[in-house]
Parts: sequence; C-alpha cells; structure tokens
Amino acid sequence: MARKVTMAMILTLAALVAPLLSDALDIGQIRALAARHNVSCILVFGDSSVDPGNNNILQTTMKSNFPPYGKDFFNGRPTGRFSDGRLATDFIAEAIGYTKVIPAFLDPKLRPSDLVHGVSFASAASGYDDLTANISNVLPVSQQLKYFLHYKIHLRKVVGEKKAKDIVKYGVFVMSMGTNDFLQNYYLQSMRTDQFTLTGYQNYLVSCMSHDIEVMHRLGATRLVVVGVPPFGCMPLVKTIMGTTTCVESYNAAASSFNSKMNQKLAILKKKLGMKIAFVDTYRIVEHAVNNPTIYGLKETSKGCCGTGTIEYGDSCKGLSTCSDPSKYAFWDAVHPTEKMNKIIADEAVKSLGVELLS
Repeated sequence: MARKVTMAMILTLAALVAPLLSDALDIGQIRALAARHNVSCILVFGDSSVDPGNNNILQTTMKSNFPPYGKDFFNGRPTGRFSDGRLATDFIAEAIGYTKVIPAFLDPKLRPSDLVHGVSFASAASGYDDLTANISNVLPVSQQLKYFLHYKIHLRKVVGEKKAKDIVKYGVFVMSMGTNDFLQNYYLQSMRTDQFTLTGYQNYLVSCMSHDIEVMHRLGATRLVVVGVPPFGCMPLVKTIMGTTTCVESYNAAASSFNSKMNQKLAILKKKLGMKIAFVDTYRIVEHAVNNPTIYGLKETSKGCCGTGTIEYGDSCKGLSTCSDPSKYAFWDAVHPTEKMNKIIADEAVKSLGVELLS
C-alpha cells in the first residue's frame, strides 16, 4: 500500500536535504501548514535579538530608537530594533502570513487589533538570569511574563474570552536570549564569576530557562521556539576587547556547550509538559555564514556596518556613518546582526517551526 506523503514529511525532507540553503524555503507550504494547524499569533520573549522597541519607554541607556538604526526598515525609520531593518521574528511573522512586523507590547501606538497576531515583550540587554536585566534596568523575563498576563487581559477585551484562549493556545511562543548573561555577567563584567564556574553558570541559566518555560506552559503556551545563543566569540566587539582579529574560541566553546545543555533540557521538558518545542541552532547558522559568506551573498563578516564596526553599538552608534550596503554585512553594529543576517536566521527558524511544531 502506498504511503501518503504529508506536508510534514515534505518539510522534514527539505530540512534534511538543505538545512542551510534558505532559498529552498517554500513560503506557500509554510503558510498552508500554519493555517492547517491554526497558528494564530507569535508571542516573543527575550533580549535585543527580538526587542522591536520595548526599551524605548524604559529608563535605560540600552536603546536604538535613533539613526542610523532602522536605515533599511520601512520608511527608513528607527523603531528601537537593534538592526538596520527587521528582526528574525518579523520575518517569521511574514512567513506565516499575518504581518510583516511584530510590534512591541509597550509601544504607545499599539492598536487593539495588533494584539490578535502577536506582540513582543522582549527587552534589549535582558537574559535568562534576572541579574542581567537588572544591571541595565531593563525587563527581566519575570516582568516580560507579567506583561504577557496584561496582554491576555487586553486580548479578552478585544475578541472575547474563548477566542482569546484559543489565540494563546494556538500561538507560537519564541524565546531568544542568553548572550548578555555570558558577556555582561560572566566574561566582560564578571558579575557571576565569583559565584559560579562556567559549567555551574550554564546549568544555572538552563534552570532559569526551564522555570520560564514551565510558567509559560501554565499560562497557556503549547508551542515554543527556543533560539540558541550565537557564536558570540565572533562578535566584532568581543574580538576588539580581546585584542584579536579572529573569533575567540573559548567564548564560542562556551556558547556551543550551553546550546547543547539547552537542547538536553528541552527534550526533557517536551515529555514532562507535553509541549511542542523547536530549537533553532543560531550558533550553526551564524558560524556557517561567517565562514562561508559568499553562499549567502555576504562580503564582510568580521566587522559591523556602523562606524568603525569594531566597538560601536547602541548609544555609541548614534548618528554615525554606515557602510553603503548593509546587505553585504553579517553584523550591523559591533554586536547585532544586519537585517540580511536576521533573514537567514529566520528562514532556519521557520523550517524548525514546520518540522518540529506543526508536524
């Protein structure tokens, strides 16, 4: 008897055959699959990798709501995104077919209708460790989850209790953070080095992540995408501070082993909570792009597009000149990816979404 070929099987095969070739992604298939599985919205938690502007209204220096940030965003305007354009979560939303951007929950201009397809609670400079957020006076995950409760209240007022419950149930939750925990708390500022060995701190962060996911599950989450940390030893700022022109391998090793620990814990949580959980291996994606730039149409992967590209990010990037073509760069500033790199990461995330969450 012939075996029926399902959409999930097609997506699984595509992910196996071409895991790094974003051109192979069929948006039509993804949208059909998302519709069939009633994907309702995207709800985002994390740091500057997914903050579309929540920090704009906070009393913090960790902001990017000024030029040249937003140079390639719609109408060339800065929004608080730490990039020249859109973030990976914006591209994921577009791939699913609902909206081209995920708005910030704290945006004063947020409309009630925007709530239906999802928002971001993320806050630049945050992390799994609450201390990381507290250092910069930004939103720890615990506060982001409190805002999620506010979101649910507002959503019920817009669509009613039953519809609101379904929107959360069929929504895709995204968690993207961890880099600040290592760079701000452990390596560059050494806030946690007296308390933890590197392995001990990795385990602590994994336990924090696990706790956050269990809270999300209790609040209605059934589908989750967890984004691993990138090879932060390759960030231009890190290389400059460490006085090297090559990636800092000890930092990259810490990132890689942390991702492995996260993956192991996520496998346990899948069984324990009955959630569908996908892991996006950002380390592999970014490392591959840095080492093989021509495959992705990139030319510069060692420095950022803003200023000298070696030390500037956030406030120190304010008003500076930039490279002429950010789409040829992996890094926008000395820390954060360009819109082009975010698109590469998003394409991989959408494949994980199709294979792991909607199969």
